[in-house]
Amino acid sequence: MKDTPKHQGLRKKLVNRLIEKGIRSKEVLTVINKIPRHYFIDKDFESHAYIDKAFPIGSEQTISQPYTVAFQTSLLELKENEKVLEIGTGSGYQTAVLIELKAKVYTIERQHYLFRKVKKKLPLLGYNPELIKYGDGFLGMIEYAPFDKILITAGAIKIPKKLLLQLKIGGVMIIPVGNNTHKMTHILRTGKNKYEKKILGEFSFVPMLKNKN
Repeated sequence: MKDTPKHQGLRKKLVNRLIEKGIRSKEVLTVINKIPRHYFIDKDFESHAYIDKAFPIGSEQTISQPYTVAFQTSLLELKENEKVLEIGTGSGYQTAVLIELKAKVYTIERQHYLFRKVKKKLPLLGYNPELIKYGDGFLGMIEYAPFDKILITAGAIKIPKKLLLQLKIGGVMIIPVGNNTHKMTHILRTGKNKYEKKILGEFSFVPMLKNKN
């Protein structure tokens, strides 16, 4: 695949669309303008890469809508070298966004097909997370906790307690919670057993499932 002037022009249009929809983070917009999103979609469907909607990537999963990626990432308010746990590697696009923002990314994928694919693809594209793990996102990565930020890219029926405990005090978790419609939830850990929660809009995500291969 090549990143042509046409692709770059489409990315610029996408960024302008995200600005129109309320995305304000210059850092996030710059990264979205930089990353060739079509690299994360099968070549036969690359024409869908810069449309602001989700798209299937196999194993009943999707590459998230660009607006959703930008919105969730903006809520993290990432600082350089922060340690981030990403639940749901998927296509690897969100992972690439986090890495471009200079985060230290630990990412976990529960679908083995996608895990194998993304583990090979990300390094080839120049993106090297601290770790790409195959496993159950509900369990997180206790062996690498605590994390400055935790980002969940699938819809959870409830907030997983094991993930809350892997968040450092002062850290932030962004998670969509609900059934068919998911409420984007911002969680700030303020103490050992204290959390502040805010709801910031409604979205639709594929479900977060346990023990799924």
